[in-house]
Amino acid sequence: MKTIINTKYVKNIFATGLMLFAAAGVVAQEEEEEKKFTLSGSIDAYWRTAFKDGGAATTATGTSFANQTGFALGMANIVGSYEMENTGVVVDLVFGPRGTEATFENDVLNGVINQAYAYWNVSDKVTLTAGRWNTFLGYEVIAPAANFNYSVSYLFSNGPFSHLGVKADIALSDDVSLMLSVSNPWDVNDTSTTGEYAYGAQLGVSGQYLNLYYDNGTSGGLGFEIDYTGGFDISEDFFFGINAAYNDNSETGTGFYGAAIYPQLTTSESFAIGLRGEYIAFTDDLLDDDVPVLGLTLTGSFTKDNLIIKPEFRLDSFGNDAEPFIESDGIGTTNSLSTFAVAAIYSF
Repeated sequence: MKTIINTKYVKNIFATGLMLFAAAGVVAQEEEEEKKFTLSGSIDAYWRTAFKDGGAATTATGTSFANQTGFALGMANIVGSYEMENTGVVVDLVFGPRGTEATFENDVLNGVINQAYAYWNVSDKVTLTAGRWNTFLGYEVIAPAANFNYSVSYLFSNGPFSHLGVKADIALSDDVSLMLSVSNPWDVNDTSTTGEYAYGAQLGVSGQYLNLYYDNGTSGGLGFEIDYTGGFDISEDFFFGINAAYNDNSETGTGFYGAAIYPQLTTSESFAIGLRGEYIAFTDDLLDDDVPVLGLTLTGSFTKDNLIIKPEFRLDSFGNDAEPFIESDGIGTTNSLSTFAVAAIYSF
């Protein structure tokens, strides 16, 4: 007896299977595409007072960012990245006073672009990057969400913020890395009209980094800087960070040298406390003595979901009779400034 096959039923099964397969393919494709593009960022704001505030008193420290009193905005930061198998692009946009100060308002969008670069993973050990990227020197960064202390150090403020050029990152082994770069001179983030360039190098060994930077020091250049950045996990809850740097500009006869320590103790899942102890001395061939500065910053860090609240006490004290801070009467000067701030940072 001939077997009767219900072709309509078979066709329906086949059609249903094709639809499911196609749907699964679309979902998989969408998931794959979603993995290629990522969006992240942060916003921050703060309240700050100086204990000598009032009248004509100086309330700003000698460092970058977060120097206003009362309530103030830091910046909004949006980072978009698109990644393919071996290439990708990153665009980092900043809006607000901190971002404007970090970019010097010198790009075509009036200081909006913090970073913008494309990269090519030539192999699993070599990556080439072209564009503008944040500096490899120093312990701290521009975005406050990545720093433990809300205010920034003298070492960070007096080094470069960003570089515009090309670089090669090379993994020499699992624990050793090398970076080489050619860029416009110090913080020249739009165009270089002088024909001068800067050269950088970084050697990383097990999380410790030795950084070198050189430009010829003219046209507002930095000159030569060598920088060490690293840290050690003393225990599961205690981290000890270190930064040290030396700078010399033979063209201007100025420079600096100093070091900072960053002991940080995590007391619970939601709270940590850390100190930045910094010593820096500014050199000038026209002065008989260097100008030393002691900076002490005590910061608490309370975390709730993606929100971080940071209360912070800070003391800046200059030596060798340097008195850069004006008193409330607008006439007298002093060598020290004490401030307190509370910052709120939300990351996404």
